[in-house]
Amino acid sequence: QVQLVESGGGLVQPGGSLRLSCAVSGFGFSSYAMSWHRQAPGKERELVASITYAGGSTNYADSVKGRFTISRDNRKNTVYLQMNRLKPEDTAVYYCNVRIGGVVDYWGQGTQVTVSS
Repeated sequence: QVQLVESGGGLVQPGGSLRLSCAVSGFGFSSYAMSWHRQAPGKERELVASITYAGGSTNYADSVKGRFTISRDNRKNTVYLQMNRLKPEDTAVYYCNVRIGGVVDYWGQGTQVTVSS
């Protein structure tokens, strides 16, 4: 079955960096676009970044442009989110996502990112 497992979250000071990973299995990873989303307490889940199946095109939320980078390694079935110059408002649970068949969304369990001094 489809599985997505995020890792790499933690506590970091403002201005610091983290690299999130999402290891996937159960579907043809190299054939699908992938995305990262986040959900802060009391807020709706929001799209942070997305990447096409071959990695040739990426998109970012305005709030993270220039600070976050999404990438993927199709040999390792893994998608990454490099987060630099982190801010307290980046604190959230981060999830990776794949939409299969254009209608079915699969999510990982999430990884907590806390930016605080």
